[in-house]
Amino acid sequence: MSIDHDRLFKQLIQTFFEEFIALFFPTMHEHIDFRHVSFLSEELFTDVTAGEKYRVDLLVETKLKGEDGLVIVHIENQSYVQPSFPERMFIYFSRLLEKYRKPIVPIAVFSYDTIRNERSAFTLQFPFGHVLDFRFFTLELRKQNWRNYIRQDNPIAAALLSKMGYTESERVELKKQFLRMLVRMELDEAKQRLLFGFFETYVKLSDEEEQQLRREVSEMETKEKEQVLELIISYEQRALERGREEGMKQGMKHIVQTMARKGMSIQNIASMTDLTEEEVKQLLENK
Repeated sequence: MSIDHDRLFKQLIQTFFEEFIALFFPTMHEHIDFRHVSFLSEELFTDVTAGEKYRVDLLVETKLKGEDGLVIVHIENQSYVQPSFPERMFIYFSRLLEKYRKPIVPIAVFSYDTIRNERSAFTLQFPFGHVLDFRFFTLELRKQNWRNYIRQDNPIAAALLSKMGYTESERVELKKQFLRMLVRMELDEAKQRLLFGFFETYVKLSDEEEQQLRREVSEMETKEKEQVLELIISYEQRALERGREEGMKQGMKHIVQTMARKGMSIQNIASMTDLTEEEVKQLLENK
């Protein structure tokens, strides 16, 4: 199943917007008044020439300190290499400016696994003159050394360790430090699940690596040892429960579809399986 990278990043940054700006754009953070933050609805733009539709990832309306007017922060996650991306950022900027008539702060987050020197500008010039020099803020995650962030009690830092520059041999240590960060931050369960789910999407340890992780945590001498172990056990139990639920759902789906193939009506299937007719219909539709 393909990963919806844009949705994951949008949910993460929308939940921890101020933490994201504070961590990666500290000078910008000093100027934004975070008492005034609202998230705008998604914008869908059509590229008539290419015949493609693009959805803007995240739009945040806010204020600058000491100023009355509103500004819009546009954050775009780019999960794949696209040479024309700077041009697309300029098109987004132009259309957003045209619609909202407010200053736009454009930010691009490059989250793919390769290391490149990404452009942060779109220029248009001729031999006889310079027409356009559009620039945007950038964050290239793979260029970030994950060890520089493990002392940050910042939820964005914890989640995005999974997309930073680490080697295969560092995967176990990476997850151990991620868990230690979760324990230190003492987040509520919903936010903790969001961070854990994001991290696990991009860093899934093998069974052997998980065993190594548990051994290393057991040997820790810090006061976090028991809390980290509890966290590991808690999420292992939740994964098992999700697996059981999915297994039961797939089993029931097979039974319902078999009964339907034998010519049984939806009403009869519902009465024999203790499902509602709507649930039976959904199982039959999800083939």
